[in-house]
Amino acid sequence: MKKIVFPLLLAALLTGCTAPAENHSPAETDAETASVTEPATAPPVEVVEDGMTPVYADLLKDGSYEVTVDSSSTMFQITACTLTVENGTMSAVLTMSGTGYLYVYPGTAEEAANADESDRIPFVETEDGVHTFTVPVEGLDMGIPLAAYSKKKELWYDRTILFRADSLPAEAFAEGYVTSAEDLGLADGTYTVAVTVSGGSGRATVQSPAKLTVTDGKAFAEIVWGSPNYDYMTVDGERFEPDSLDPVSVFTIPVNGFGYPMPVTADTTAMSTPYEIEYTLTFDPSTIQ
Repeated sequence: MKKIVFPLLLAALLTGCTAPAENHSPAETDAETASVTEPATAPPVEVVEDGMTPVYADLLKDGSYEVTVDSSSTMFQITACTLTVENGTMSAVLTMSGTGYLYVYPGTAEEAANADESDRIPFVETEDGVHTFTVPVEGLDMGIPLAAYSKKKELWYDRTILFRADSLPAEAFAEGYVTSAEDLGLADGTYTVAVTVSGGSGRATVQSPAKLTVTDGKAFAEIVWGSPNYDYMTVDGERFEPDSLDPVSVFTIPVNGFGYPMPVTADTTAMSTPYEIEYTLTFDPSTIQ
């Protein structure tokens, strides 16, 4: 009796081991397959900052400029970029950190998947083995959708990139866009001017309007931050110490131009270690009083 039961039990156990795989419903199988094959990707980062205003080709002089490009994905890193402005249009050569993408497409991943193959932008490999893509640029300081096709996953991914206007030199802007105190005909004296700040975490604030002083034809602004945690600022590589840290950080810095996002750096002591943060300050010439 025991010899008969043992083989039956063994057969039942063996059948039980294989039964779950055989009895899965199609829906369950599809769900499991999707969870296994779904490609992992880093969460997107918002590249457009509060206070940004798009800068189009008509506001720039023709020429080629090295610019900084922000990406919504850490998996799509751009290490260098050359922006070319010519006859009212812009294009850029993006130098990638790796070789994982075969194509890019100006638009969303869904649009790229449905587009003609001829509309894809293939990579160009340099002598150093680096991949570059040449893409059209609608404007700076605005989010531009750029789908990217993964060589490994064979899938299109949504990416958003932003060409930073504050990485351009002041001379790249068209006449009249960036104005100086001399251009505005400001005599030596004291004025006020509206100022906006962007960059960092987006939470930094400065007092507006700001005090504006013109001395020997050069303009200087008093920047009053919303916190006492900034211990120095730099403008064009020159360091400026605070006028006061109580109750908030106050600096007097030169205004290199009005009407454009002027890049500055401010060192904060609010973290465990001091940290330099890049900001832009935009002084509106129409508000000078």
